[in-house]
Amino acid sequence: MMAERTTDHPPRDFDGLKDLLISRREALPRRLVQVAAFALENPDEVAFGTVASVAAQAKVQPSTLIRFAQTLGYAGFTDLQDVFRAQLKSRWPDYRERLARIGDHVTDHRDGVSGLVDGFAESAIASIDRLRETVSSMEVDRAAALLADADTIYLLGLRRVFPVSAYLAYALGKIGCRTVLLDNVAALGPEQLAGANSGDALVAISFSPYAPITVELAARAAECGVPIVTITDSPFSPLSANATVQLEVVEADYAGFRSLAATMALAMALAVAAGARREARD
Repeated sequence: MMAERTTDHPPRDFDGLKDLLISRREALPRRLVQVAAFALENPDEVAFGTVASVAAQAKVQPSTLIRFAQTLGYAGFTDLQDVFRAQLKSRWPDYRERLARIGDHVTDHRDGVSGLVDGFAESAIASIDRLRETVSSMEVDRAAALLADADTIYLLGLRRVFPVSAYLAYALGKIGCRTVLLDNVAALGPEQLAGANSGDALVAISFSPYAPITVELAARAAECGVPIVTITDSPFSPLSANATVQLEVVEADYAGFRSLAATMALAMALAVAAGARREARD
């Protein structure tokens, strides 16, 4: 059965489209949810692909893509593509471009470097304020209980979020939890995870544009029956499918550099809560 058309005035920006998809997720047919997940995980492909190529990669029929766009209120797939193309124009620039922008800010403003400190501090404050409003204490407690009961806690967070997984290895180790830091050195991530089983737990951390090895290793862990706590930024994150408990964090940015303040605060709370549970149990 075809889902009802959502609106005659669909979102023209990516954030609005994302919010619409999240609000409509339960009402959309399974195939359209599949398309939504693919689209949010692969915006480049949607922006520049053809109906046929995108359908093949999303593993649906071309007609499903058209139905998806029209269900959301767009005239057709091309109309929907305009949203993704606009998003790509404003997405995270590479580091050279970010440094060029921020360098101009330093040289063109009287407050110079102190202005950078204020900018990064403000983005950290905004991130933490959002965390307090959006992360459920009940879900944090569920995640802490899962970690407290685990024989071994595997910790997976690479690239930008590696400091978070490294901190968790430090903090959980200090409070008596046995941990394995999956750092994927020499591409040995699969071997580092090889001993995990249903009596253990995995904390998997990744944000858009999602590290492929993190998604791959989390899927392997799920196949072995390992309970998974995910820290990510969207219900459509590729980590969501295998999450036992999912904690969603959206970090603010300054000049294209995203904060890690909220994610680190959440990791600290999670480690302390897990330690407190273990202490009470023992």
